[in-house]
Amino acid sequence: MAGSRLLVQRPVYDEVLAGLLQSLGRLQIGDPFDESTIIGPMAGPRHLAKVRSFLDQAEREGVTMHSVGQIPEGSGFWTVPTVLTGVAQDSTFVQEEIFGPVLTVQPFDTEQEAVALANGTRYGLAAGLQTTNIARAHRVADRLRAGMVWVNSWAMLDTALPFGGVNQSGYGREGGPEGLDEYLQTKSVSIMTPPELRTMD
Repeated sequence: MAGSRLLVQRPVYDEVLAGLLQSLGRLQIGDPFDESTIIGPMAGPRHLAKVRSFLDQAEREGVTMHSVGQIPEGSGFWTVPTVLTGVAQDSTFVQEEIFGPVLTVQPFDTEQEAVALANGTRYGLAAGLQTTNIARAHRVADRLRAGMVWVNSWAMLDTALPFGGVNQSGYGREGGPEGLDEYLQTKSVSIMTPPELRTMD
């Protein structure tokens, strides 16, 4: 649910990107045990190497990279938050899960294009959309292939709601009445009786 892809309508793209980079610059990078920390280190050397390999590939392919923040002094598996722009929909950075502080930002012109871009990967755990039009919110949420859709929010979790994804983001649900199904065993009993026994006492 990291929200690693951002789609922005073209008329406000530059404004949103500028605000995003400004906000990233204020995020605290550091010790995960410090309550003020927002971005911690990668889990270990292999994790860091994987994230760095994506960034190295982006640099080789000429993707515009906006790295924001300062790596803390001392040891640790650090990488600064990075925003990638000018990425193609079929690029590795859009199609794969990086699992690091890396965000792709893509512009769109129409609602139909936004939905196509959002649904254009093999994953589908969660999606979110920002709008002041409630009809559009329902219409787009219905068309998004994701197990959870948040409107004007993100990661609003509640144990009364089912949690789970679609496509390569898993199957089944946890939480809510649907989550109880995983703990139940259903039995089907089919009986074909001869005509002379089809009476009830």
